[in-house]
Amino acid sequence: MTAERPLPHVALSAHAHNRMGLRRTDEAWLAARMEEESTRVLVVAGNRLRPRDGVVEWVSPEDAPDGTLVLLGEVAGLVHLAVVVDPRDADGAPEEWVPLRSVLPVLADQAPDQAPLLMHAVGLAEWHHATRFCARCGGSLVSRAAGHELRCTQCARAQFPRTDPAVIMAITHGEGEEEALLLGRNAAWPAGRWSTLAGFCEPGETLEDAVRREVAEEVGVRVGEVRYFGSQPWPLPASLMLGFTGRALTTDIDVDGAEIAEARWWSREAFETAVRTGEMFVPRGVSISSSLIEDWFGRPLEGPGWG
Repeated sequence: MTAERPLPHVALSAHAHNRMGLRRTDEAWLAARMEEESTRVLVVAGNRLRPRDGVVEWVSPEDAPDGTLVLLGEVAGLVHLAVVVDPRDADGAPEEWVPLRSVLPVLADQAPDQAPLLMHAVGLAEWHHATRFCARCGGSLVSRAAGHELRCTQCARAQFPRTDPAVIMAITHGEGEEEALLLGRNAAWPAGRWSTLAGFCEPGETLEDAVRREVAEEVGVRVGEVRYFGSQPWPLPASLMLGFTGRALTTDIDVDGAEIAEARWWSREAFETAVRTGEMFVPRGVSISSSLIEDWFGRPLEGPGWG
């Protein structure tokens, strides 16, 4: 992709904020920031956001409800925080609160600079939402370090946010005009939707071997050379997507029939035709999967199936 049109996952990660980690335990400083009108606060209900006219709203500390305070960091001289509240205590109707996935397309088009902040906030909110008791003794937990630590009230064991590494890969075979890309269709997806293959890294496994294992398990294709492509935070609920390209050693496809309902090799010509006619739908603009596909295709693509 050209410098004028960065790949989707790069565009969403290009505005990383200063996370101000050394301020997380400075209670006096945090209290002072909550007294400043210029401080921006994001309200998260459980792990959901409430957009207005499609855009996520930041409020002043005065307008923020009580809840678990999370320090996100600084952007352009302004401190940004999040307040995580119980969904039962959130303002508005429940249907007004939506998952992060619902607002990502709007972020990509209108406010990509907010994406790192929202992924940070929702990732921590999801962790707080899902981590209710101490894993060692079952005791209750209290939030510390501006939302970045949970400490047991009984055994004092500290817990920290976890991130699960997941591999996502563009597997190809052939050369030049004959090169083809392997895409699959999840059994739960609507007909016509396709994407690159993906899966989680297992304990004791390298990322490259995770790529080879997942492709073999899901579609029966053996992969040789694997190269790192890029990464993207994906707190849905707690992943870091690690993108790779790989070269196939075999081309026969044997889908697992459980997670993957269908897979096939796509030439650039067949891919472009399917997207332009709407036969194929490939989500674009927000994920590293989109970046992998765009990078393979080699030029911008438009059509009813690309969006």
